[in-house]
Amino acid sequence: MKEMLSLNTLKPTGGSRKKSKKLGRGNGSGKGTFCGRGMNGQNSRSGWGVPQWFEGGQTPLFRRMPKLKGFSNARFTTKYNVINLSDLNVLIEKWVKDVTKAALLEHSMISMKNNPVKVLWDGTLSWAINVSVNKISMKAKTDIEKAGGKVELV
Repeated sequence: MKEMLSLNTLKPTGGSRKKSKKLGRGNGSGKGTFCGRGMNGQNSRSGWGVPQWFEGGQTPLFRRMPKLKGFSNARFTTKYNVINLSDLNVLIEKWVKDVTKAALLEHSMISMKNNPVKVLWDGTLSWAINVSVNKISMKAKTDIEKAGGKVELV
């Protein structure tokens, strides 16, 4: 008959727990005298050893790394309003045939009016559409031209 499971009968599965090695219990145990620590030195003493990050006197990694996070030229980077091909399908449903920055602003597809517009290839295009934007990915350009549309870089 199977024993009923209760808190006082719970035991770990056999072999899942390894017994810790008993150190310093005499030479007959196999780990007596120096207990596997070697004879002398910092690591043989009780209560102290070298920290985990210690590299033997070599300049540690955290001191070799630069203190500041590096040079960022973000002031002069160009931030784009990004539009995907799948987003252009929404404009097609609203009967917009010419996609320009003004049309995208009018339909709230982009938010920053001072930033240039870039079209990326994500999704598919169902109808022919004329696109005039600042930048476009190669795959998006080929998909628009396959659908029968035209691409113009401003």
